[in-house]
Amino acid sequence: MIRVLIVEDQAILREGLARSVGDQSDMTVVAAIADASEALDVVLKERPDMILMDVCTEHDSNGIVAAARIKEELPECRIIIMTGMPEITFVDQAREAGVDSFVYKNVGIDELFGVMRSTLAGYCTFPKPPESIFSGTAALDDVELSILRLACEGKSRREIAAELFMSEGTVKRRISEILSKTGYDNIMRLAVHAVTEGSIVPNMERP
Repeated sequence: MIRVLIVEDQAILREGLARSVGDQSDMTVVAAIADASEALDVVLKERPDMILMDVCTEHDSNGIVAAARIKEELPECRIIIMTGMPEITFVDQAREAGVDSFVYKNVGIDELFGVMRSTLAGYCTFPKPPESIFSGTAALDDVELSILRLACEGKSRREIAAELFMSEGTVKRRISEILSKTGYDNIMRLAVHAVTEGSIVPNMERP
């Protein structure tokens, strides 16, 4: 019997997933929780074979951060990250955390079970990052993404410089490069757009 842990903050999705998984003749749900920060304790107690892990969970806990911690303790546990957010860094973060597969929540239940079974068989599934205002020639490097993320959190140029150990002049120059790439004339307008379309999810627990 395949033992499955579900980590999903939305009750209707968590309960629906638990019912669907429980209906499989070869699967059982060992626990269904809302907060990724509690996942490691549950994993060490229940020893699931697989985890379906949301990214944005209760109390701003980050499922990708939780997945990395779990992989350190129980590397054989298969983890599938799920999200409904088109955040441009989630797929790469998940790979770096060592998760096994990644799905967006718009997949059908049959496709999800297909990913679950192929992941258990040792295959990895990762989608391409979604198209956004940062696709193609507007793609930002890691430093630019860090600056934009902090701007999305309402940080001033001085605060961004302090957090990233840069001079304010360097931050100003990098912001100009971000605006040039994206075609915006103001970093706060860009930040509002990025948050509104879900390309950046601010104030999350960071890996």
